Amino acid sequence: MAGYVGAIDQGTTSTRFMIFNHSGEEVAKAQLEHEQILPKAGWVEHDPIEIWERSRTVIEQALQRGGLKGSDLEAIGITNQRETTVVWDPNTGQPHHNAIVWQDTRTDRIASALEREGKGDVIRQKAGLPPATYFAAGKVQWLLENVDGLREKAENGQAIFGTIDTWVLWNLSGGVNGGVHMTDVTNASRTMLMNLETLDWDDELLGFFGIPRRMLPEIKSSSKVYAHTVAGGPVGAEVPIAGMLGDQQGAVVGQVAFTPGEGKNTYGTGNFFLLNTGNEIVRSKSGLLTTLGYKFGDEPAVYCLEGAIAVTGSAVQWLRDQLGLITDAAETEALSKQVDDAGGMYFVPAFSGLFAPYWRSDARGAMVGLARYHTKAHIVRATLESICWQSKEVADAMYKDSGVELEFLKVDGGAVVNDHLMQMQADILGVPVARPQVAETTALGSAYAAGLAVGFWSNKDEMRQNWLEDKRWEPQWDDAKRQEGYAGWKKAVERTFDWVDVS
Repeated sequence: MAGYVGAIDQGTTSTRFMIFNHSGEEVAKAQLEHEQILPKAGWVEHDPIEIWERSRTVIEQALQRGGLKGSDLEAIGITNQRETTVVWDPNTGQPHHNAIVWQDTRTDRIASALEREGKGDVIRQKAGLPPATYFAAGKVQWLLENVDGLREKAENGQAIFGTIDTWVLWNLSGGVNGGVHMTDVTNASRTMLMNLETLDWDDELLGFFGIPRRMLPEIKSSSKVYAHTVAGGPVGAEVPIAGMLGDQQGAVVGQVAFTPGEGKNTYGTGNFFLLNTGNEIVRSKSGLLTTLGYKFGDEPAVYCLEGAIAVTGSAVQWLRDQLGLITDAAETEALSKQVDDAGGMYFVPAFSGLFAPYWRSDARGAMVGLARYHTKAHIVRATLESICWQSKEVADAMYKDSGVELEFLKVDGGAVVNDHLMQMQADILGVPVARPQVAETTALGSAYAAGLAVGFWSNKDEMRQNWLEDKRWEPQWDDAKRQEGYAGWKKAVERTFDWVDVS
C-alpha cells in the first residue's frame, strides 16, 4: 500500500518524529533534545512549551528530509513519556508550572501518607499500581497544593491536566482554537486514578488526591481518530491523529507482542519490561505493575504486567554529564570490554529510589565493593551490568506472578545498539535476546495504532509480518556464575535502603 504514517515520539530527553511505510520501515526521522530542569535534589522538570516547540520542529524537519508533504501522511500517532504531568490553562495555552517528570521524587511524602492511611491497597486493587512518586496523581496533588491559586482555577475550568500525550494532542489539534482534551487507556492507567475494570476515572481515587474531575481528559481507545491536525500547523494539512500509546505500551505494539505470554524490554532512560497477559487483569504480588497494554477500537482491552526500572540509560547519561567519565554513550561498549568483569563492585543507580520490584522511595544510589584496583572501565561495566541485573529481578518477579517462564526476550530502545550490553543481558538472564531490524519500536507502535484506526493496516497479522530479527545473543555464562553475580547484586541493593527519611 502506498502512503505513510507518522509518529510523534515524545520521550524523557528528546522528541522525534518518525515516518514509516506500510512495511514498517523508517522513511524519515528528525530528533531534538530538550532541557532537563533540576531545581532541587530529586526534582526533575521539563518546560511544556519547549516540548511542544520541539514537536513542531521535528515534524517539519522529518517531512522535509523525506521529501514529503503533510498530505502524504494517512495518519499520525503519538507516544510519550507516560507519567510526566502538565497542568495548563485551556484559554491561554500557558502551563501553570513546569511539567513534573516521572522521575521526580518530590511527592514521596504524599505516597508514604497514602500507605499509612491504608489507601495503598485500594489503589493497588483499583488502579493496579502502588502509591509511588512515579505516577501522575501525586504530582497533580502537589501542584494543587503548591501553586498559588491553582485549586480555584482547577475548580472553575482554568486549569486542566494531562500527561504529555494529552498536551501534544491538544496543541496538535488546535490548542486554544478547538484542541481536544483526551488521553488513551494506557496513559490513563499510569495516573493512580483510572479503574482497571471500568477504564474510567474513579471517584474514590480522585478523592484520595483531592483532584477535581473536570481537570481530567476523556479516556479513549489507543487506536481511533481523536481529531485532525490543523492546516496552519506544523503538518501543513488536515491529517487524522489516530493513535495514542504510552511509550512502553507503544513498544509492546511495535514488537507485535499481541499474544499472552509475549513480552519486551525497552532500554531507554529507564527500563520497562512488559508481559502481555491478554484480557485478564493479573494482580501482582511480587512488586510489578498491572497496566493497560493497549485497546484497539472497540476490541476488549489487553493488559500487561510491567516491571518499571527508574534508572538505566540515565545512569549512562550521569557518567557523561555529571562525572565526565565519557563524552558519548557509545564509548561505554569499548570501555566495558577492557575488563572481564566489574571486579566485584556493583553500582545500584537508585537516584529516584527503587521502582520494580522494590518500590522503595527511601533508597538512593550506591557504588559498593570499591577498591583502589578499580578503574573507569570497571565503573562503566558495573553501570551496564546494573541495567541487566535490574531486568533479571523483574523477569523473576514476572515468573512468580504469572507462572510463565521467560524463554526469549525481544529488546528495543536506544541502548540496544550496544552489542556488549545485549550479550551481558543474555548472560545474566540465561535466555536468548533478540533485537528487531527497527529498534525504535515505541514510535512504530504508535504508528501501527494510528494506521490501524484508518485502515492503513487492516489487522494485527499484517503488522506481525513486518517484524524482522536483526541480531540475536545466546547466553554464555553457566548457572553458577549467574547465581554468584546475582547474590552480590542483591546484597548491593540492600545497602541502598533507608537512606532518605520519607515518613
